Order: sequence, then structure tokens, then C-alpha cells
Amino acid sequence: MKTEYIEYPDLSSDKGKQGIARAGEIIRRGGLVVFPTETVFGLGGNALDSDAAAKIYAAKGRPSDNPLIIHIAYPEEAGKYTEKSELFDRLAKRFMPGPLTVVLPAKPIIPKTVTAGLPTVAVRCPSHPVAHALIEAAGVPIAAPSANLSGSPSPTTFAHVKEDLDGRVDMILGGECAIGVESTIVRLDGPDSLTLLRPGGITPEQLGEFARVTLSAAVLDKLKEGERVQSPGMKYKHYAPKTPLFLLRGDSEARKRYLLRQSGSFAVLAYTEETEFFRSLGSSPVVFDLGAGDDPGEQLHRLFYVLREADKVGCERIYAPLPATDGLSLALYNRMIRAAAYQIVQAD
Repeated sequence: MKTEYIEYPDLSSDKGKQGIARAGEIIRRGGLVVFPTETVFGLGGNALDSDAAAKIYAAKGRPSDNPLIIHIAYPEEAGKYTEKSELFDRLAKRFMPGPLTVVLPAKPIIPKTVTAGLPTVAVRCPSHPVAHALIEAAGVPIAAPSANLSGSPSPTTFAHVKEDLDGRVDMILGGECAIGVESTIVRLDGPDSLTLLRPGGITPEQLGEFARVTLSAAVLDKLKEGERVQSPGMKYKHYAPKTPLFLLRGDSEARKRYLLRQSGSFAVLAYTEETEFFRSLGSSPVVFDLGAGDDPGEQLHRLFYVLREADKVGCERIYAPLPATDGLSLALYNRMIRAAAYQIVQAD
């Protein structure tokens, strides 16, 4: 398959509008289009077309028991495809368009290939202008997981998408991903309660203003043996570089002492204020700037990018700090423990 590229669609130009219209037509006829969202790039197909959903799984190498998220242009459209509730409406009014995905009972119009056989479907209304324009041009909801090969770090740049999916999809649309990790996913349990299935750019504290929030055990720990996936991103190992990743528990000085004792070739994901120290040591370790230690938003934005870049240097292993589990740091923790396959080391 030859992939067509539009690196930065100019939605105000005739050329840009024609490109988006062409992308919408590809979606309608059952093809695949990669597009940017405010979180990460998505790999999109017609959410009402069972065959298109099967193509998404094939292009990613994604297990078919991992459900897809459907993307809609306006939150009001959720009622066409799901049994929405008053709590959904309250959350949508506050957080949509934006990085929130809500799991709701699916109507029969949604194919089982999209829901992975579950009675529910995850719904999201992205705020990225290119994503919004594509959904409108397609005229159908777009089923879209992250646009990476299954299990690897999600792509947040045009270059990383090309590395994974060139020749596997019909078109790739470029753009910027402001947040850098996938959306927050919640399941509604009652009129005033919900379960957080996957943390993201919307924190439990923010959700707690609208409902009682229960944290799924899979947010901080791996799924139990035989436990069924309820939403994307709950698998044991996910978002992972090919190079083994180890997370170091301990403060900055403890991590420095630990890393100074290591031999062989390794890469370090370090906070901005630590990078000068590690780079002064010479060619090993290879140092990547994860962002300021007191800015989890910047760390989220950079995480998948630096994991992919660290994977390219050919080191034996990668070390990174273990994040906290509150606020935006919860999303960092969730992604990094899966990327590291739960390999956590006490630094001292």
C-alpha cells in the first residue's frame, strides 16, 4: 500500500480543505487515515464498518480483544451510538471537546469488532482542529486507537507515525499533539459515580468535582490472570520501547548514586535539572530530557517522544525515575510501569 502524506494540513486553504475532504472519503469507503489529536496520533477507520475495524487491528498488529475508541465531532452525537446518561452530559459539558473518553452501553449500530465483543463502547470528542475537521468530513464516527504498532510507545510526532505505519495505511495527516499521552478513560457506574480505567490529561481530582471516583486496580497494577480488558491501555505490557526499561524509586541523589555504579551502555531519562550532571559524565550514559521535575505536564508531553528516541541509540537498557501517583503524575506512572513491564528498582 502506498501511503499519502499531508504533513501540516492548512484548514484555511483550499489545498488543506481538499486534503481533509479526500481523507474523509477514504474513511467513508473503508480505508485508514492517521490523524493528530490533542493527546497522540490516532489510526482511524469508519466506526460503523466492521471490515474497517478489522483493518485497524491488522495495521497495528493489535489483539482483537482490545476495544477501540470511537471519535465523534460533537458530544451531542454520543446518543446516536450509545445509551448516554445525565452524568455523561455533565462531564461532556465540562471536558468535551477534550482528552476525556467515556465508556457507555453501545447501541447495535456499533459493530462487535469495534467493541471487542463487549456490550459497551468508549466515546471521545477530540479538540484538535484536524481531528474535528476529519470527523466532520467523513460524516461517520471514527474508530481510532493510537497510531503505533501494538505495544510500542504511542506516536506524538509526524516522523514517529511514519516509522510505524508507512505502507500500512492510506493517508497520514500531520500536526502537533499538545498533551502527549492518550485520553483519560472513565466508566460510568451510576448517576454520581465513575471508575477511572486509564488516567490521562484530565486528573482524578478534576473528575471528582462531578462524581465519586473509584480507581480501577489496573491503573496502578497489572491485570489479574484471565481478567478481561475493559478499555484500551489496560494490557500488562504496553507503550514499551524494545530496549528494557527500568524505573528507579528514590530521590534525585539516590538515583544519581545508583546510576554512577552501573556499567555497560545505558540511556537515562532525566529531569531537566539533572541532565547537565549526567551529560558531564561523558558518552555513557546517553541522556534524554524528560522535562522539569516539578512539571508533570511537560513530562507527559515528552514521555513517548524520549522513549522512542532512547530506543534508537542501541543501549542495553534505559533508566527513568518512578513518578508519583497523584494529579497528572498518575498518568505518567500508569504509562511508565507498563512500558517497563513493572521492573522497578530501589535506588540507594
